[in-house]
This record gives sequence, C-alpha cells and structure tokens, in this order.
Amino acid sequence: MGDKASTHPGAAGRATAADRPSSLRNVVLVGHSGSGKTTLVEALAQATGAVKRPGRVEDGGTVSDHDEIEHRQQRSVQLSLVPVEWDGIRVNLLDTPGYADFVGELRAGLRAADAALFVVSAADGVDGSTRMVWEECAAVGMPRALVVTHLDAARADFDEMVAVCRRVFGGDDPDAVLPLYLPLHGEEGHDGHAPVAGLIGLLSQRIFDYSSGERTDREPDAEHLPLIAEARNRLIEGIIAESEDESLMDRYLGGEQVDVKTLVADLEKAVARGTFHPVLAAAPAADGGRQGLGTLELLELVTGGFPTPEEHPVPAVTSPDGAPRPPLTCDPDGPLAAEVVKTSSDPYVGRLSLVRVFSGTLRPDETVHVSGHGLEDRGHEDHDVDERVGALSAPFGKQQRGLSHAIAGDLACVAKLTRAETGDTLSAKGDPLLMEPWVMPDPLLPVAVVAHSKPDEDKLSQGLARLVAEDPTMRLEQNPDTRQVVLWCLGEAHRDVALERLRTRYGVQVDAVPYRVALRETFAEPSEGRGRHVKQSGGHGQFAVCAITVEPLPGGSGIEFVDKVVGGAVPRQFIPSVEKGVRAQAARGVTAGYPLVDVRVTLLDGKAHSVDSSDAAFQTAGALALRECAGAGRIHLLEPVFELRVVVADDYVGQVMSDLSGRRGRVMGTEQIAGGHTLVRAEAPEVEIGRYAVDLRSLSHGTGRFARTYVRHEPMPQQVADRVRSEQTNEG
Repeated sequence: MGDKASTHPGAAGRATAADRPSSLRNVVLVGHSGSGKTTLVEALAQATGAVKRPGRVEDGGTVSDHDEIEHRQQRSVQLSLVPVEWDGIRVNLLDTPGYADFVGELRAGLRAADAALFVVSAADGVDGSTRMVWEECAAVGMPRALVVTHLDAARADFDEMVAVCRRVFGGDDPDAVLPLYLPLHGEEGHDGHAPVAGLIGLLSQRIFDYSSGERTDREPDAEHLPLIAEARNRLIEGIIAESEDESLMDRYLGGEQVDVKTLVADLEKAVARGTFHPVLAAAPAADGGRQGLGTLELLELVTGGFPTPEEHPVPAVTSPDGAPRPPLTCDPDGPLAAEVVKTSSDPYVGRLSLVRVFSGTLRPDETVHVSGHGLEDRGHEDHDVDERVGALSAPFGKQQRGLSHAIAGDLACVAKLTRAETGDTLSAKGDPLLMEPWVMPDPLLPVAVVAHSKPDEDKLSQGLARLVAEDPTMRLEQNPDTRQVVLWCLGEAHRDVALERLRTRYGVQVDAVPYRVALRETFAEPSEGRGRHVKQSGGHGQFAVCAITVEPLPGGSGIEFVDKVVGGAVPRQFIPSVEKGVRAQAARGVTAGYPLVDVRVTLLDGKAHSVDSSDAAFQTAGALALRECAGAGRIHLLEPVFELRVVVADDYVGQVMSDLSGRRGRVMGTEQIAGGHTLVRAEAPEVEIGRYAVDLRSLSHGTGRFARTYVRHEPMPQQVADRVRSEQTNEG
C-alpha cells in the first residue's frame, strides 16, 4: 500500500493474458453519477503508463471512449473494462454507470469483480442508491474501500466526508471505516483556496507530495505531527481490532510499539476479508503530470489489499438440466466455466461478449457449450447450443488488444458468439454447465413503440431482438390484448438510450406511443337484446334472428354460453354459429373496444329461413344481439389491479403512502425490515402506476424500489371510465 512508500513507476505495455490467478485483481468502481469514477479510471491508467496523456490511449481515443451515446448523454450508460498493470499485477478496472437507470450494468460489474471501490464526491456526499449497493456488497461479504474525489471543489471537506462515510457505511462499527491518509493542502491562492497538493501517510508518517505531477516523499513538518498522532492512533486501533492476532490489542494498549509492517499486513488481510474499509483520496494529475494525487496509493491498496480471484467463491453450477454439480474453484486447469457479463455490438467486429472466466482456461477458436439463463419472460430465449469462440481480446477504449487465452479469474472480450447473451454460461462442449444467475432488476417502465416507416417496420423485429439480447434488464412484450409492442425499461434514461441504439446501431427508427393498459368490459346488470340480420340481394339472401340475455358473473368466470332454445326456433346446426358470433364480438368489445368478460349469454329464441339462413348469418346475428344488449344495459370498464411491494427508507414512508393514496391505491400494511427500511404493501390500478418506477425514485431520493404482481380486474370509477372512453373515441 501507499504507506510502504513504494516508488515503483508502474508497468506499461500491451495487456497480455495473466499467467496465474494470483496476479489478477478484478475491481468494480461504484458511485453516483458525477462522482468521478471514469476520471479516476483514466487517472489510474495514466499513472500505470497505459496512457501518455490524461484519458488518452497512445494512438487516440479515451480509455472509456466506446459509445457515441455516452458522449451525447454526458454520462456513462454501460459497463466498461479498462485493464492496467502495476507491480506485475494485472488490474481489471470495471467502470460502472452511476445513474440508477443503468443498475443492470452495475450488477454485471459486481458479478465480474472480486472487490469494490466506492467513489464518493467530497462536494456531493453519498446518495441513497450508493448506500443500497454498499448493503448489497456487505450481504455477500465483498471487500470494499472508499475513494474521496473532487477535493478541490469549493465546498469540499475531506474530514466531513470521512465522518459521513463512517456514519453511512460503518453501521455498528464506524471504526471499520477509517482514512489511511490525510490531504495535505498547498499554498493558499488569491481566491483564498488552498489546493490539495499531497497526502500524509498515517502508518508510515511520511508526506507524499504530488505538487510536481510525480510523487515524492519526505518527513512531515512539525506542524503536521499532532494531526498525524490523533488520526494514526485511531487507525492503528481500528486495524488491530480486525487482526487475527488476538494478543496484539493487549500488547498495544500496554505500550508496545507495533511494527508498521505488521500493521500493513493485518490491514491487507482485513481489507481482503471485507471487515475493514479504508478511505483514500484521489484526483487527476495536474497539467503536465503523470501521477494523479493518490493514484499510486490506490494501486498499492488494490494490488496488496484486495483479494485475488482465487479467494473469491465461484458461483454455484449445475448441469443444464438442473442436476447438481460439485463446487468449482478458480483453477486454470479445472473444468471450463465462464459467464457472459455484457453483450455489445461493434461496427467493425460485430457482436462482442465480455466474459468472466471463473474456472478453466478459455482459448480462441475452440467450441464451447452455451447454456441459457432462464430469462425467457423478458424476451431472452433459453440457450443450449454449441458455438465456436472467436478471437479473444482485452478492450482499451476503442482498441481491442489480442489475447492468446484467458485463465480462471480473468476477463476478456470474445468475438462472434452469435447466440450467447448476457448471463449465459460458457463451458466445455463435452461437459456443459449452467451457472447460478445473478439478480437482475425488474424493468417496470413500459414504452410502447411503433415503426416510423414501412422500411423500419421490416427491420423492427430483428432490431428489437438484438437490443434485448444485449440488455437483460429490458423486457420485450407483444401484448395480445392491446396489440402493442412494448419495451419494459428501468427508467426514462434507459428508454432514451434503448431507442437511440435502435436508430444508430440497427438502423430502426421507432416512435414512442402512449402505453395502453389491458382493460376489460363487463355488464353491470342483466340485459336482453335481439339480433336481426336480414338481407336480400338476389339469389340466396341472408336471414338470421336470435334473442339473448346477458347477466354478469363473478370475476374470473370468462364467458359462458347457454342454449335455452325450445321448439327448434334456431336450428341445432346454427346454435354454435350464434355462440361463435357472440364470442367474436366479446373479444372485440361492446363499447370501448376492450374484451368483454365475466358474463353468461343465454340464447332464448330466434328465427331461421329454410334457404337464406347460414352459419355466417347467425354469427352476425349473435354479434348484433350482444351489441344491442350493451346498448340497453350498463357496462363497466374493468381495470387491472396490482399488488405493490414497495421497499423504502424509513424517512420516506409517509410520502410514499400519501402518493399511493393519490393514485387510488389502498395501503394493505407496512413491515419494518433491516437496514432502516420499511416494506409497504398496497394495491393500485395499473393505469395509475405506469410511471411509478420514475416517480418513486424521485420521491424517495433513489432509496425506493418496488415489485408488482397482478391481482385481478375490478370496475373502474365512472368518471375515470368516461375519460378513457372519450380518449378512445378521439384516438379512433
């Protein structure tokens, strides 16, 4: 770590396949949008010599420059991998989007990593979504460290930010979240602001000066000693509390001076176990400099304190048919088990799959088995096929640097896997495996789309299929009731990026249209009607008359058809024709164009003609009779009602319950859950929760999430039904 006072300049050069898992580190960067994750990745790449200028690859492009949409959006929208090398260690940096709409990319990064680096801005603090991700990592024991950025912002305060992190992330043990360094401010400028010029190492008691753009170290000044002493004692006690040597605390409290090497070793072990979370500070290099503030300290923490892939448990595996299989380990010589964590399209090489190899070794041009992921409900079919692996590469901005192989613990891009999708398992052809999937967020914002033109209509189906193949957080639905094509997304930004990718990547222009809720119609009271279809046009005419009654049934009954004709008023061969006509009209609806349900239709009487009656004539008469019944009786519109399970921070429970009431929701109860959160159970009509995914996030400052389950259809209030019918008429 930085307190080893290493002066190693880093290792530049081509990214090559690691030769053993112990020389690999997989680190995911987590933080809210604008916290500085991508800037930090570029600073680390520059510090290791991978780039010669800030953010620039040697022959052009930035280390994260691989999606034009990101430039237009001014934010990261996808997971990116940047491999760097330091002290003989290959570090795979996984930069994730900070915006909540792209949490699927974040989850993929967490799956591919062995440790997490939480990036927090000294100017903006910690948001609710970052806290939720921290809790997710804590639940699975993932090692974590924190990096404070934007130290030179006008309102930045490192000490205050550390206090916030200790309170938010420390939980019951705030002394498990402590800084390893303190910022060293330079000379005050004309504006009264003193920029951060270096760091004070608390364990080594050295000054690491970055003011020249290259790190130098020296003894601290006398004025720094009191500041160092207080923070150092707290840090030492925090490290010793996590030490495996139970006698160390007693010896320390007894006055024994603990060797710095012992402290560093215990610190590294505690970080790797996920029980201690050091706080560091970082900033890009000053103009002309190569080493940004804190970049070397951070690299030393990652390589010395973060676990190797060998220390990270491999996800459980089964056979594709579900049969149990023995647990795997991170062994390059073991059975092949790799997972597609991201799928993207490159205009030059086609589909690229970012793969984490958990066991075995993946090589180009070999045939592997692709096992599906069980997300068929989202438009992703299950897979159980063999595919030939294309070239392997390590991405770096727009470049793809060739790899000869990828061993257990490594990440690589695989070309030309035409069937594999995000979440799929790659295994040996003769020994197929299926990895336990990671949790995907449920897309709950519906977006109905139509082709912009006839050429777009011809390409729409294929374009949508390719779009959802890349993004398992998106669901494609062909709604049979409303006959709409619906993309279910995580939020408005997710929607905008999806439609933009359709246009730019797949050449399909679509228009978003209002999403139609699948309403139903039913009779509010018994009614009767008569259908008369009589036409004479020369030759055989058309003649059919039938009399029916309609009465409502309990919800979920469907449509019953009862024959009570006596005396042969309707010949037996035409009774099924009447039923067919009634059911066809019911499917089309009787007032607003929504299917009719939950009624009993009884055929009582009718008339027929020996020559002019026919199957078609009685079908038409049956439909006319049902429409006449609707005109004579009261019709209810039925709307789908969903059960909502909303998890929200305790601070926002009142606002959430009030908002649900405004949506015609009924709160069924609340339940306290761990971590200062409450589960709110409610029922609400679907027409009122179309944008709830967006509104809840705003209402709860990013701390809320919800799931929904269809419960039933129930009558819509008359004033709402009248509005829907009016809108339907205007659309027509």
